[in-house]
Amino acid sequence: MERREHSVGVLVFDGMKMLDLSGPAEVFSEANRFGAAYRLSIVSVGGKPARSSIGVPVPADADALDAPAFDTFLVVGGDARPTSPVDPALSTAAAELAARAGRVASICTGAFVLGAAGLLDGRRATTHWQHTALLARRHPAARVEPDAIFVHDGGTYTSAGVTAGIDLALALVEEDHGPDLTRGVARSLVVYMQRAGGQSQFSASLQGPVPRTPVLRLVQDAVQADPTGDHTAESLAARVRVSPRHLTRLFRAELDTTPMKYVELIRDMAKALLDAGHNATEAAARSGFPSYESLRRAFARHLGVSPTRYRQRFASTRADAP
Repeated sequence: MERREHSVGVLVFDGMKMLDLSGPAEVFSEANRFGAAYRLSIVSVGGKPARSSIGVPVPADADALDAPAFDTFLVVGGDARPTSPVDPALSTAAAELAARAGRVASICTGAFVLGAAGLLDGRRATTHWQHTALLARRHPAARVEPDAIFVHDGGTYTSAGVTAGIDLALALVEEDHGPDLTRGVARSLVVYMQRAGGQSQFSASLQGPVPRTPVLRLVQDAVQADPTGDHTAESLAARVRVSPRHLTRLFRAELDTTPMKYVELIRDMAKALLDAGHNATEAAARSGFPSYESLRRAFARHLGVSPTRYRQRFASTRADAP
């Protein structure tokens, strides 16, 4: 049975991350080997070639405003997107392409382009872990999920950083063709069909934004100054001269967490210790966790992996690494 062709349009621009384009493109291309029928088109403002992050020019097939309607419209990311305003011509092109597309997706910081086009308002979204706080500030009408590998809200999809575009493309293929074909694609590309844990496992810090409330800033300063200290809800509340119940209300209202869960996040030094080569028991003791088991529970809750698996996963790219 011949499958209907599915058109995929990718919006590129100067400074784009090459892997944001090549990763998903390889997924769609590999899916075609298993019976799918994706046709990839690259578009840009004015139809001009885009200068990629590695210096290789990427030619465009068409001007974004002259392109046909796509079944799937993707916009890639780039290092300049979080720090520089999105060119109005680029956001206009994104809005025009999205209006005609069956579904809309962004890779990494391409979410800032969708946001500038008004396409994230009222929707859940994500981007690279380094820029989720900025995305939330710049587009307060969006509900940013900082730990997600990718987010699907209606017909709009956003992914985390760089290689997460591969995860997103696999999800799109599965939506179109089911898990069996997609599993074959993932195996052929030697990637996980669904990776364990969220993107926090790749981040340098889990501390999140600086609290606005002075009381919470004092608590943050105290825990960061001595992460191995005996920080209970009661002792922290006494330090800032409020009741434990009131402190918990403040944490829930501003940070959507509890004082004790926040302490666990501040004790993120455990991750750095594991990165530096310490074993899980040493990391637990040095970062203020009372036992390896308490560290294991924190890792499972926040990262989706055990401390031992985390250390193995990030210690080396060698398959025979301990």
